[in-house]
Amino acid sequence: MYNQNQFVLDHGLFGWVYKILTPVEWLMTQIMFLFHKLLTLIGMSSIGASWVFSIIFLVLVVHGCILPIYIRQMKSMRKMQALQPQMQHIQNKYKGKKDQASREALSREMMKLYQDNDANPAGSCLPMLIQGPVFMCMFYMLSAIPYIARGKRAALGAFDRVTAEQFAQTRVFGVNVTSTFGTADVTGKIVMGIFIAMMCGAMWFMQFNNMRKNLPRASMQGSQYKMQQAMTWVFPIMYIFSGISFPFAVLVYWLTNNICNLLRSMWQVYAFPTPGSPAAEEKEVRDHDAENRRRAREGEISLEEEELEKAKQLAEVKVDQGYQRRQPQRKKRKK
Repeated sequence: MYNQNQFVLDHGLFGWVYKILTPVEWLMTQIMFLFHKLLTLIGMSSIGASWVFSIIFLVLVVHGCILPIYIRQMKSMRKMQALQPQMQHIQNKYKGKKDQASREALSREMMKLYQDNDANPAGSCLPMLIQGPVFMCMFYMLSAIPYIARGKRAALGAFDRVTAEQFAQTRVFGVNVTSTFGTADVTGKIVMGIFIAMMCGAMWFMQFNNMRKNLPRASMQGSQYKMQQAMTWVFPIMYIFSGISFPFAVLVYWLTNNICNLLRSMWQVYAFPTPGSPAAEEKEVRDHDAENRRRAREGEISLEEEELEKAKQLAEVKVDQGYQRRQPQRKKRKK
């Protein structure tokens, strides 16, 4: 893809998709160019690390824009997880009934359950629907710049041929940002190998941490769990074959993106763990300790002391009633 004079992402099905996403690509070039200008104003060279930092800042801006949607996704997922018992009850109620009236009744009851609890079953899909095209555009933009610099492609947003040539001259850690693993020298291959290893390692640890801490204990067994364990290795290994064919600029973007995804995933496991998972158990302990510290600051009794006080009151009530169960009395009927 990168050693040819024709940019293949401008042709075929991909060309049609990226043509639709042109406004997003244009906006990204403007943001990246703006960061580059700001960095040069504070004293950085116009050719060099300023372009690499511009890529990093662009990824951070995109993740910052997606974060509020991601938080809504987490809250929506928690609500859906909390509603699982009620959803199963409704589904069991109409299990085996395939007539039209039963299907409509099932749909109505499920919809009412979602509305009453302000839950959206499609809420978890929204960030992916937004994030996917955004990062496709980022990959396209960074891959297209070398072709713009060689005059093999038209300008893209802020990247005319002069700006693209300036970008193409950038070298960091002894590697040109347009070089691939195959075209780089020995030093470049070592640097790019380190980037690919870090990129794959970030993805592997994100999946490993989710499986280790954010799955219900009941799910940590069986063939499906073993398959999930195997998949934690499959995708990072696939990244190795992709990484050796991408320009170094794309590796910078991809490593930054994977680190951001890892940090966001760790925060999700910490703040919004799956109910019944080890992370949820740890959160219960943290919340318990935090509540006790709050009570201590405000001069209130601890949760343990409160439970003890309730137990004493219950025992006193039992003593007063003589441990006798009060029999229900029949209401007198009016004559």
